[in-house]
Amino acid sequence: MNSSAAKTYQTQQIMTASPAKLVAMLFDRAIGSLKEAAEAIGRGDIEARCRSNKRATEIVFHLYMTLDVERGGEIAANLKELYSFVLRKLPEVDFKNDAQAAQDVIRLLEPLRRSWHELAQQGTPGRPAPAAGVYGAAAPAKQDQAAGAPTRQVYVSA
Repeated sequence: MNSSAAKTYQTQQIMTASPAKLVAMLFDRAIGSLKEAAEAIGRGDIEARCRSNKRATEIVFHLYMTLDVERGGEIAANLKELYSFVLRKLPEVDFKNDAQAAQDVIRLLEPLRRSWHELAQQGTPGRPAPAAGVYGAAAPAKQDQAAGAPTRQVYVSA
């Protein structure tokens, strides 16, 4: 598949995903980026390590910033604490060139990734899976004022 087709497919996946699926996709990308960072450490590829760890950090920061603790209650508050810990741990990957730090974060994020995928699977066609208040990632789609079409903003650097 060429690069343009892959980007079109990825954009379509994002635009049609439920809020729970979007969160699951962000966890997939964060974990994948951390695996890439750990592999880059093994190869001695500092640039790839930094790029991959930066991507993972941006994703976790996005998850952190989009939590709605007021609506999400205790679960969202616990996620906020976990994301805070992860955001303090991720610099070790770069500053200490520490693949184990990346693995530690992967172990923390993996159960959440699985849970979001399970939650996304519970949604029925035409109806997104329940995720209100806890999102931890992208907000629900907003209506585009001019066109009346739903829009999404998900920021994950390549």
